Amino acid sequence: MLGRLTSRATPYGVVLGISILCSLLFILHLDGTLAFRRSAIAHGEWWRLVSGNLLHTNHWHLLMNLAGLWVISFLHENHYRAGNFSLLFVILCLLQGLGLYWFFPTLGGYVGLSGMLHGLFAYGALKDIQIKVRSGYLLFGGVCFKVGYEQYYGATDQITKLIDARVATEAHLVGVISGVLVFLLYRLIRRLAR
Repeated sequence: MLGRLTSRATPYGVVLGISILCSLLFILHLDGTLAFRRSAIAHGEWWRLVSGNLLHTNHWHLLMNLAGLWVISFLHENHYRAGNFSLLFVILCLLQGLGLYWFFPTLGGYVGLSGMLHGLFAYGALKDIQIKVRSGYLLFGGVCFKVGYEQYYGATDQITKLIDARVATEAHLVGVISGVLVFLLYRLIRRLAR
């Protein structure tokens, strides 16, 4: 599935498209109709499960998330082409929204790419491990440690002040779990296809 959608196109066109889309949504300030809002999703506005990932609280939040997207894309570029990166992005955004909705009922709202970025990072680290790139172990261990630390101690006050909102550390946890699940599902599909 994710490996079969391999054109010759690099993922950078998709990353650029995501960057432009997030920037436009920030400028247009469409939070009212697109942000992850539990009450609105419960009333049938399911698109918010995905679209909430594309919105940001302020320009610092947007810049940090887009920088993270570009860094992760460069870090694991050997695993992606335009097609499989696009599919992975959409799947991780959807799993992010579903995970927050199903497992964190007290979280009323969420915006930002950070949860999906944690999933993308975990997926890339596991792909590194799969092809015997030893730094993958360090990357995967590091993201698991970071998320575990956040679950226990919370996010830093500096980041909270910078993005002018509470950091949804739950989203980071859901993101890592989603990245692992997608990686395992991809491996299972590949194994069954053989």
